[in-house]
Parts: sequence; structure tokens; C-alpha cells
Amino acid sequence: MRSRTLPREFYLRPTLTVARDLIGKIIVRSHRGRLVAARIVEVEAYLDRGDPASHSYRGRTVRNDVMFRSGGLLYVYFTYGMHHCCNVVTEAEGRGCAVLLRAAEPLRGIQIMARRRSLRNDEVRNLCSGPAKLCEALNITRKQNGTDLTGGAIWLEEDENSDERWPIARSARVGIRNGVEHQWRYYVRDNPFVSPGRPGLSPHTKSQG
Repeated sequence: MRSRTLPREFYLRPTLTVARDLIGKIIVRSHRGRLVAARIVEVEAYLDRGDPASHSYRGRTVRNDVMFRSGGLLYVYFTYGMHHCCNVVTEAEGRGCAVLLRAAEPLRGIQIMARRRSLRNDEVRNLCSGPAKLCEALNITRKQNGTDLTGGAIWLEEDENSDERWPIARSARVGIRNGVEHQWRYYVRDNPFVSPGRPGLSPHTKSQG
């Protein structure tokens, strides 16, 4: 419900704080009168010019422009010629910080997600267990780049139906070669919906974030 939508102030805080606090929040996507929703269980933080793995490391460009706007927007990029990944922009205008949404637990519209991903309805654990899978399940593409998460067709909200305290773990980020010393990946420990990727095992060499 819109009354539970996270306010702009949530995103304007330090990126690592926002990243940790995103765990357990619900991402909702409205498209053609239908809603799909999933609980965020894994994220990665990407900071500004001091983070060589971030898209903002070398400054503002046409591609990463949304990252440098005020927090509370969705930054979507297309990678490897086939995948979309979505990030929550954080901090103040001009900073270039964002949090990559890596995995989520499907809650609503599971049949819709399964159809978009060409999976069976019972393959719930595989629907959003990775950043590209999440975008495909929620129908997020570059068309949604710059979406205002406080008032657009995609928003994040509190999960008021759950009193659970999430056991949050940290690790190095997945699929990068630079900035591997930073423990900026947050995820729900032992959660079946977390992505299968592990730090240091991905062959990808391009920066993510």
C-alpha cells in the first residue's frame, strides 16, 4: 500500500546504512493494472569515486547520470548485451552512490513472474534469485531508469505483516575484481532466495553498480 512507501529521507542517508536497511523491505511493481511484489533478501552497495567497482568511479556520464541524482530513484543498466540490473540511488545530489538489488523472495504475482521468466509456478526460489532474474520477473528495463521510488510505478515499502528479525550477513561483492576488499554485500543468512553467486567465483570483469 502507498501508505507504507518508504519516504525520500530513507534514501538520502549513507549508502551502507541504506543497503543494510533494505533487507526485508518489499519492492512492488505496478504494470497494466497488475501488481507483483517481492521481499528484498540480498543487496550490494556501490559508492562514489572511491569505489573502483562502481559505475560512478570515473565521473558522471550519460549512462550513469541517474546515479548522481538525489536518492530515491531507480538506476537501471543493461549489461553483457542481455541483462538488466536495477539499483536504488542513495545520498544527496551529485554523490553517485547506489545499492544493487541482487535477490528477492516473491510474495505477490508469482504466476506473472513465472510467465515472464518462462518458469513453472512452483519454481519460486529461482524467480528472483539474482539481479537479472529480479528485473525480468518484475519487468524492469531501461525504460524504468530514473523512476521515482516514492511516487512512480515501482516503489519500496515496509513489510508490516512480518515481525521477523532478519539475520543479516555481510561479504565481499559478487562478480567484481576491483574493490573486492569491501564487505558491502548484505544478505539474509541461510535464506533460500539469495542468489547462488559467491564472492570471487564470477568470471565477470566489468564493474557493477
